[in-house]
Amino acid sequence: MRGVVAAGHPLSAEAGTRILREGGNAVDAAIAACLMSFACESPLSGPGAGGFMLVHTADGEDILLDFFVAAPGLGRGAAAPAPAALMPIEVEFSAEATQVFNVGASSCGVPGTLLGLAEALERFGSVPLDALCAPAALAAREGVALRPMQAYLHRILAPILSCGPEGAALYEPAGRPLAEGEVLRLPELADLLERVGAEGPGFVYRGDVAAALSEWVLERGGLLTLEDLAAYRALAREPARTHYRGREVLTNPPPSSGGILIALSLALLAPFEAPADARTLVGVMERANAARTEDFLIGLNTEGFLERFLARQAVEGARERLGEGAEPGGRAAGGRLGSTTHIAVLDGDGACASVTCSNGSGSGVVVPGTGIHLNNMLGEQDLNPLGFHRQPAGLRIPSMMAPTVVLRDGEPEVALGSAGSNRIRSAVLQTLLGVVDEGLGAEEAVARPRVHFEEGRVDAEPGVDDEALRGLEADGYAVRRWAERNLYFGGVQAVARDPGSGDLSGGGDPRRGGSAVVAG
Repeated sequence: MRGVVAAGHPLSAEAGTRILREGGNAVDAAIAACLMSFACESPLSGPGAGGFMLVHTADGEDILLDFFVAAPGLGRGAAAPAPAALMPIEVEFSAEATQVFNVGASSCGVPGTLLGLAEALERFGSVPLDALCAPAALAAREGVALRPMQAYLHRILAPILSCGPEGAALYEPAGRPLAEGEVLRLPELADLLERVGAEGPGFVYRGDVAAALSEWVLERGGLLTLEDLAAYRALAREPARTHYRGREVLTNPPPSSGGILIALSLALLAPFEAPADARTLVGVMERANAARTEDFLIGLNTEGFLERFLARQAVEGARERLGEGAEPGGRAAGGRLGSTTHIAVLDGDGACASVTCSNGSGSGVVVPGTGIHLNNMLGEQDLNPLGFHRQPAGLRIPSMMAPTVVLRDGEPEVALGSAGSNRIRSAVLQTLLGVVDEGLGAEEAVARPRVHFEEGRVDAEPGVDDEALRGLEADGYAVRRWAERNLYFGGVQAVARDPGSGDLSGGGDPRRGGSAVVAG
């Protein structure tokens, strides 16, 4: 058995699987799948996005490649004008739920996806870049028919995708959002991918495309400079490590926040008997939310923060039982949809790659002639809780994204990650617990019902134990019972290897139209 790929779209999963069948490794497959996602999940990812890839090699090396969005503004000088006002756009997810996204040129951060994928290929890959780009370029040029989940995302994000004439020409060619079954064609993205395959991505950061991106954004009141693009690098980091029930868990380290909050959650759960019920999980989620203070956010960019944070939380946990000292309903940062996609790959040689990419909600800024729709990370409330445009130029914007790998006796047992902004860590945590504590395969662990705690309320999918939910209500929590499974609860893609049989399994999240393919 050659390997398994889980991705947010069947075409992405199949692109990665094809590379495995042709002899590529886990990183090759993850790059192919990610590039294909540009064509078939364009509101979620793309060359204007950023992300992270966690790699465990067949030789046992562990590395986290950080190519997330950086704050722009290098070289502007003290006399430079203030950025233009962010453009708030209300998006309606349902009759009961709406949300404001901040977009426009002043929401655009420095993208990193293309440079990060090229760095991963140079370090760990074995397939030429042009061979990985070609299928994605073909799909972008010929077009991809929208599946139900993609049609839904296009509909609810239509005010952003079409807020400028460039985006409207792509996403509303007939004057309305494309419907299920209709074809989205991205010819300029195809041109870009073909050129990246032939030349590498350098021209996006130091060439004609870099100049086009910077000029377009600056003219509209944004902050993206040529200096920002030229200075951008994919950074190799040591993964955050914690232990849980005899396993080593690797996840995203600072300056991102999602991974270390998952590490904290596992530490809090370790003393409890497995599997944890909804009441225990909600208590852990509340404690993790409470840890995300202003000092926490400021400390993410300081040396040794991870060790200090976990040590401090361990001391505080020893002084009080879980849940004491905090009233149910304590406020946490607001929930968001999060336009993100994740890809997880295990290959037959024991290597794995877990990669999460995000365009935010998209900025609505589609730069003509480049094929690039830029991210809106400077306008994402979750990522800027201390206020907009306060991050120093050149620093990575803190992220909730948490590509994660669980090792058992040094071998990958599960690789996973999720979309969903603040729900990323609860979705990853519950899926991980399903595999490790309950022995579920990846598909079953991804599909099982989830809970999430935020802003004083517990949200629960159908199938969550109602006795535990009634117990939470008796404890003073507000509980909202959802009528059906929903993408609000994240979009996990996971691959797993059974420690006993060695059998591989994959789970593509049905909440987001995900898919998993095993390559024999």
